[in-house]
Amino acid sequence: MSETVYDQIIQEVFRQHYSRGATEMQFERAELREAAERLGVSVPKNLGDVVYTFRYRRDLPEAVLSTAEEGKEWIIRPAGQALYCFVQVPPLSLAPNPSLAVTKVPAGTPGLIKMYAQGDEQALLAQLRYNRLLDVFTGVTCYSLQSHLRTNIPAVGQIETDEVYVGVDRSGTHYVLPVEAKRETERLGRIQFEQDLAVCAAKFAALVPRLIGACLMQDDLIALFELKDTDEGLRIIAEQHYCLVPPEELPPEEIRSYRKRLGL
Repeated sequence: MSETVYDQIIQEVFRQHYSRGATEMQFERAELREAAERLGVSVPKNLGDVVYTFRYRRDLPEAVLSTAEEGKEWIIRPAGQALYCFVQVPPLSLAPNPSLAVTKVPAGTPGLIKMYAQGDEQALLAQLRYNRLLDVFTGVTCYSLQSHLRTNIPAVGQIETDEVYVGVDRSGTHYVLPVEAKRETERLGRIQFEQDLAVCAAKFAALVPRLIGACLMQDDLIALFELKDTDEGLRIIAEQHYCLVPPEELPPEEIRSYRKRLGL
């Protein structure tokens, strides 16, 4: 299914609901099929992929984005079973910063795992797990609790989190760390983290939530983000890039340079 067809379909659904000044508009999944039929284009076999594409692969069409208020952008939120909602929100870019310094970490991924990794989100999650990158990034001792946690939140619908960690710091505070992971061809999206917040509130209310995003930039180069819910919505509060290298590729002088960052 070409991107052009997806553009036409989502624009048609948006056009059916939009009026000047609108900031939130709900629609049903079935409307995607109806829009395709009105336009005379092929109906996607997987209607949900239309919404998925504009959440995690690319921006909404310019014809939609141009109607947003200054300083806002349109996104598509879940609104229940087979329900979605166009909503205007402040922009949030979750693309890795190419100017950020890279920290080398001795690779601890077992060779057998690397041999049979499929190059998808599961492979990235395995790298995080075996190299304890969440511990390094957050300063919290973290343990994987469950992969692909699925739950249903009435106001949102079915939710799936890539992996959930729990952790404890030196003061004894307990944390829940939902992790969202994306390979190079996709991107992290704000909706995942909004859903993760809902899961934390519903399932782990006694723990402090820390929202983590992981993006594979290239082989063994991983960007990690931490997001926080603020009065202005979700915001990035930390970003680090880690490169997993064989120990012999991490010479003493480079280790000393990391100490200098801390003024040691």
